[in-house]
Amino acid sequence: MTWSLDNEFETPGGMIRWTALGSGEPLVLVHGTPYSSFLWRDLAPALARTRRVYAFDLLGFGRSEQREGQDLSLAAHARNLAQLLDHWKLSNPSVVAHDIGGAVTLRSMLLEGASFRDLTLFDAVSGGEWERGLFRLILEHAEVFHQLPGYAHREVVAGHMRHATNLGYPQAVLDEFLAPWHGETGQAAFYRQYSQIKQEHTTAYEHLLGGITIPTRLIWGTEDRILPPQYARWLHERIPHAELHWIEGAGHVLQEDAPAQLLAHLTSPFDSPSNTAATSEEERA
Repeated sequence: MTWSLDNEFETPGGMIRWTALGSGEPLVLVHGTPYSSFLWRDLAPALARTRRVYAFDLLGFGRSEQREGQDLSLAAHARNLAQLLDHWKLSNPSVVAHDIGGAVTLRSMLLEGASFRDLTLFDAVSGGEWERGLFRLILEHAEVFHQLPGYAHREVVAGHMRHATNLGYPQAVLDEFLAPWHGETGQAAFYRQYSQIKQEHTTAYEHLLGGITIPTRLIWGTEDRILPPQYARWLHERIPHAELHWIEGAGHVLQEDAPAQLLAHLTSPFDSPSNTAATSEEERA
């Protein structure tokens, strides 16, 4: 379970930690909330056998800086991603994004001018009515969550993370995911980021989704309780040339529930446009 981020990138909101592995065509991995790049600990080295793989912790997450006053909105994360690409001197990388990483990536491409070679989104926030569950509760009652006793806060975060997997986590893995959100600083950081992630920042680009022309792949767990399958269908309707693949029995975190199947998709060539619709229907059946 060794995973390290040995490099730093300074943004106006604080320091982002990142790493790069392997050599070849560039591939950028973008995680979601409330996780970190630790999600990529097994997939990144496998992908790095043939690619130059970049992974980082979003500002306010994991090992990146956490402090009061940070702008942790989807808009800010998208700007940070565009700046990271410039820092890495990547003009046209492949991108793989999960959860809010999907919205961050889409904003970066559609509103910040970032250019990608191809795009893979899985179990990703992209648009529509996704302010639900814990998201909505924190937005409506942020002051209550900030005042939770430490033990209650830990149970809220652990319960939310368990809800995202259909198969469960080894305790050591769950502990690693929980670590950045423990203590007074971590608890404040957890609700700081959740209180700034808002649907209005995906609504801003929804009308542009149909104009995406790069090869695009959607992968979804059939048992995702955070973003159920209707969110995959919503996105597929708006990027009609995109592939849509289902992973049976997997929940929201495919990296944990179905890493081998996810890796197989990530290392496969994109379908030709004429084969996309047939592939999607056959896999769902």
